[in-house]
Amino acid sequence: MTSAKVEKGSEEPPAAAADTTSAEGYQRALGARQIQMIAIGGAIGTGLFLGAGKAISKAGPSLVLAYAIAGLVIFFIMRALGELLMYRPVAGSFSEYAREFVGPFAGFVTGWTYWLFWVVTGITEVTAAAQYMTFWFSIPQWVSALIFTVILYGVNLISVKLFGELEFWFSMVKVTAIVGMILICAGILTLGFSDAGDTASVTHLWADGGFFPHGIKGTLMTLQIVMFAFLAVELVGVTAGESKDPKTVLPKAINTVPWRIAVFYIGALVMILSVVPWTEFSPDVSPFVEAFQKMGLGLGAGIVNFVVLTAALSSCNSGMYSTGRMLRDLALNGQGPKVFTRLTRSGTPLVGTTVSAALMLVGVWINYQWPGDAFTYVVSFATISGMWAWIMILISQLRYRRLADRGVLPQSSFRAPGAPYTSVFALAFLGLVIVMMGIDKDARISLYCAPLWALILGVSYLVLKARNPANKAFTGR
Repeated sequence: MTSAKVEKGSEEPPAAAADTTSAEGYQRALGARQIQMIAIGGAIGTGLFLGAGKAISKAGPSLVLAYAIAGLVIFFIMRALGELLMYRPVAGSFSEYAREFVGPFAGFVTGWTYWLFWVVTGITEVTAAAQYMTFWFSIPQWVSALIFTVILYGVNLISVKLFGELEFWFSMVKVTAIVGMILICAGILTLGFSDAGDTASVTHLWADGGFFPHGIKGTLMTLQIVMFAFLAVELVGVTAGESKDPKTVLPKAINTVPWRIAVFYIGALVMILSVVPWTEFSPDVSPFVEAFQKMGLGLGAGIVNFVVLTAALSSCNSGMYSTGRMLRDLALNGQGPKVFTRLTRSGTPLVGTTVSAALMLVGVWINYQWPGDAFTYVVSFATISGMWAWIMILISQLRYRRLADRGVLPQSSFRAPGAPYTSVFALAFLGLVIVMMGIDKDARISLYCAPLWALILGVSYLVLKARNPANKAFTGR
């Protein structure tokens, strides 16, 4: 049952309005151009620009292999999501599918956990942005974090069409910068210009301690950083309720995942690790900025720092967009406060966005208390929260496919290739990532917080169910 039916009984929107208004009441204002760039931009953020520095120090050149394998898993997850989206495109996709195919409690947990993921990710992104500002200015990180949070909250008090346009240009800046950097590195490797021209060589991928300088374990220990870099690729699922033509646009966006990963992750890393030996990168500095500095291209380093700052702010902006929609979906299903159901005239869930932005201010305090460790703390917790959504997507797709193959539900027009085997493989890989997070002392904090969050959700669910025992959000389909 969709969110709209829970709120409005059996009413259906007029057929004439189908092209402009979704079943959830949102404005279908996001076009193909915007959805494609949101999908591309979602794969380029802090995890790549800043997190890759720490991952390079742990894994060396083998980080390229980690990104390749993880990227394949991400493609399996996105195709599983695509199959569900073509079965029923809704704005609160992850929690809606978990609610339908796993159970009411799973939908409740998924919705609130995905909301928490974006709140924590927002903290991560403003933390990264604050770190980038130190490249130019000697100001406390918490000051920059506060300023950016307030500005982005203001940006989100706009129509979804303008949000999509802003994200289009944010993503365009990121894509142009990475492609430009790849071309510059290719020029250095072939023509030998810049300070790194005499030493640049693809042999750096295996000559400086080998391809696995810290062994296979070193590579495995980077998996949580690698998976964090891919978090937000599923954002296209949240845009389903506001896409002009989701049945056409979303499959095209999902099918771009392989080349996005091949170019922006594997291609970019191969280039910078060939031009500059991996041993010369600092774990606390963006490898892209540092690469330009070591090439002697100081102006280029400043430009790249601006680009990675834009990437962080773009991701935080997307986070504020997602949190308001997820809170509204929960409220429409009786699994959250009714105040979150309110929309502005332009179709923006103002209350949910405001509450989420207020909680993101916690990032200001974290940056004040632990400016050096802030990024590591929030990355680990964001990773485990975001992976829960992926796990629910895969389980929901497996159960949907089983019902569709039996004829109980209609077949999706965008079936995941290789399923159910690809979905099972992806689930096993995510399990491996969680195990490695438990071994890593820096990432282990997130696993300590997860049981506390589960307890809070369990108690909240029981309270809400006791107050609304007949609500279909608690009794099942």
